[in-house]
Amino acid sequence: MIRCLMVLASLLSGLAPAAASAQPRIVQRVLGRPATPQQPVLVGIDALRADFLARSGADTIYFAADTAVLSVSARATLAAQAQWLRQHPEVAVRIEGHSDLSDTRDHALAVGARRAEEVRQYLLLMGVPAAQIAAVTMGKERPGPGRTVTVLVR
Repeated sequence: MIRCLMVLASLLSGLAPAAASAQPRIVQRVLGRPATPQQPVLVGIDALRADFLARSGADTIYFAADTAVLSVSARATLAAQAQWLRQHPEVAVRIEGHSDLSDTRDHALAVGARRAEEVRQYLLLMGVPAAQIAAVTMGKERPGPGRTVTVLVR
C-alpha cells in the first residue's frame, strides 16, 4: 500500500512541471484574443434587410384566426415599414401571406391571399409606390409561421 502511494506521488510530481509550463500558453492564448467577438460586416441586400428589421421593428404581421383584419399593432409595424420603404425606393419587397396549417388547401390559399393583399393595400395607403410591392399567397405548399404575413426585402 505504501509503495502504491509512493509511486502515485512520484507520478504526480512528474506531471506538475508539465502542467505549470502549459498554463502560461493557455493564458497567453486567451489574452491574445479580442475581448468581444467581431460581428460580420453586412453589405448589399443583407445590410438592407438588417436595416429594415432594425428600423421597422419586425418583418412579420400577425392576424387573428381566419381573418385578414389588421390590428393596431400590425398597423404600427406597417407604418414603420412604409416609412423605411419610402426612404429606399430602390428596394422591392415581397409580401407572403400565410394561413393556419389546419386549413384546407383552397382555404389556406384564399386566406393567405386576403392577408397579403390587405398588407399591400395598407402600404400603398401609406405612400409606398406600387412598383415596390409584390403580394403572393403561400398556401399549404410553403407553410410559414402560421397566421402571418411576412414582408421580405428582395
